[in-house]
Amino acid sequence: MINQKLKEAFQEYKEELTDLRRQLHSAPELSWEEYKTTDFVCSYLDELGITYRRTEPTGVIAEIKGGKPGKTVALRGDMDALSVEELNKDLPYTSIEEGKMHACGHDAHTAMLMVAAKALNEIKDELPGNVRLLFQPAEEVAQGAKALVDQRAVEGVDNVFGIHIWSQMPTHKVSCTPGPSFASADLFKVTFKGKGGHGAMPQDCIDTAIVASSFVMNVQSVVSRTIDPQQGAVLTVGKMVVGTRFNVIAENAVIEGTVRCFDPLVRDHIEAQLTHYAKNVAAVYGAVAQVEYTRGTQAVINDEESALLVQHVAAKAFGEDVIHHEKPTMGGEDFSFYLDEVPGSFALVGSGNPEKDTEWAHHHGKFNIDEDALSTGAELYAQYAWAFLNRN
Repeated sequence: MINQKLKEAFQEYKEELTDLRRQLHSAPELSWEEYKTTDFVCSYLDELGITYRRTEPTGVIAEIKGGKPGKTVALRGDMDALSVEELNKDLPYTSIEEGKMHACGHDAHTAMLMVAAKALNEIKDELPGNVRLLFQPAEEVAQGAKALVDQRAVEGVDNVFGIHIWSQMPTHKVSCTPGPSFASADLFKVTFKGKGGHGAMPQDCIDTAIVASSFVMNVQSVVSRTIDPQQGAVLTVGKMVVGTRFNVIAENAVIEGTVRCFDPLVRDHIEAQLTHYAKNVAAVYGAVAQVEYTRGTQAVINDEESALLVQHVAAKAFGEDVIHHEKPTMGGEDFSFYLDEVPGSFALVGSGNPEKDTEWAHHHGKFNIDEDALSTGAELYAQYAWAFLNRN
């Protein structure tokens, strides 16, 4: 099940792996702007002699052809950074791009997949099948995976596997539980239209500040009073823009937020109820509501057979004590678009270490990883591919 040559390779490449991650971390690029990162990956693959093709406008799909016939397994690592100002100014590899940083670990994912490719390429003659490498752009805007699927990323693929570094778990721990892992992530925008006027003459107006406030307070009961309490769901209003001046009654109000859940039926229900609440709250005050509901990522549901294989591989490669069972998160992940096409699973690799100050939340300006986790992630990529292709 575990390839000893791979295990030895990751000990040898530990320093290179750290260096690759730091180079990526210092030069972050936002979603759909990963041109230099794409070039960086391609140059590395050129050195290894691994064939690849660039995807549009950014990203790379590479393939390691095994020396024996067999199936094809895909490994995915995302590449994009966030519009977050890095607060770790004392790091020797801090971001050189103002207002941009790798605040979610995608630099680690890319580096881990690069070195996993190197190790797998060295044993390609022994591989009974092929390994496809998906260096994916634009995960943070939930568009990159769908774009790669549209560009035939999983055509002919039998299984897909991805990893996310996770600061909420201790370093080296591995979690991959069958069933729900990440929630679906949708966006909504509600626009209320009332009647503006002088702040001293409310009797002549329809105040959308009142309408919007009422909606924000009441819409929470969609989750608390219309959904089974045992079903996970979150409805968050994150932005409200109302009015133009202190003494002018607001004619317009715009509210934006997000909906997270795991069950497709719950998702449908929330979308319908959100529209129902908006229009009826508006009607109470004589206003008009327009609702835009945009479906983002699907829920990430780990295939049972694949998830159990990840657990088995991790236990054999690193010891039984690395297995961790992290609860499903309401965070979103566009890895779900691959799982819509082929079976597979998505694992979390812990990188939280209080002694190294790496327990900050993802997307925070102080986010960083314990680089000891890099070898765990890189080897898990490779050993999973080896184990899947060698299954009877």
